[in-house]
Amino acid sequence: MTHPPYLYPAYKSTVLRAPSRELVLPKLGPDSVELTSPVFGHAELGALDNDLTKQHPAEPIGERIIVTGRLLDSTGRPVPGALVEVWQANATGRYAHLRDQHPAPLDPNFTGAGRTLTDAEGRYRFVTIKPGAYPWRNHHNAWRPAHIHFSVFGTAFTQRLVTQMYFPGDPLFAHDPIFQSIPDEKARQRLVSRFDLDTTVPEWALGYQFDIVLGQTPTEDA
Repeated sequence: MTHPPYLYPAYKSTVLRAPSRELVLPKLGPDSVELTSPVFGHAELGALDNDLTKQHPAEPIGERIIVTGRLLDSTGRPVPGALVEVWQANATGRYAHLRDQHPAPLDPNFTGAGRTLTDAEGRYRFVTIKPGAYPWRNHHNAWRPAHIHFSVFGTAFTQRLVTQMYFPGDPLFAHDPIFQSIPDEKARQRLVSRFDLDTTVPEWALGYQFDIVLGQTPTEDA
């Protein structure tokens, strides 16, 4: 099994939000729903949307990194023109969100959100700050491993996949029920980026590669 189950009691939020009844299909078919949904246009993206370090007057605090990879379909073909969004905590492990009140400093020069379109080869690229781990009260002494959330859109809001990218060698993997909710070890490792020296820019930023393969990269359905 590649994807995590809807209900995974060790991840307490799933107990509240996992569906308890069978799926009821709408009278309109999926194609009809998609035709009436909002769509995306290239003009809506800003020049700095994929560089999270240049969206404010000064540079954010933390380790600058480059995250790049390819969006591929289940046969390995590139998916061009797809909208890829990311959001993350800052270097201290805090989100720029009112509901995040844990005692770590906010960074006035880091909002932690970006987006871009894949190119003809299905490639995306973000410049950002490596996020910190943070507590999340799921269980005693619970900490999330450092991660970046990814959202991949098709041509409408109904065509969306959400997943997370982790960093290699994180000691919190074994203690994180979200990561461990994926039954297959090989599938879990598809969520772990790989350090890449070719992506790394000398004296400026470390580089990480993270490919997203539709149907194979575990996604968040719960």
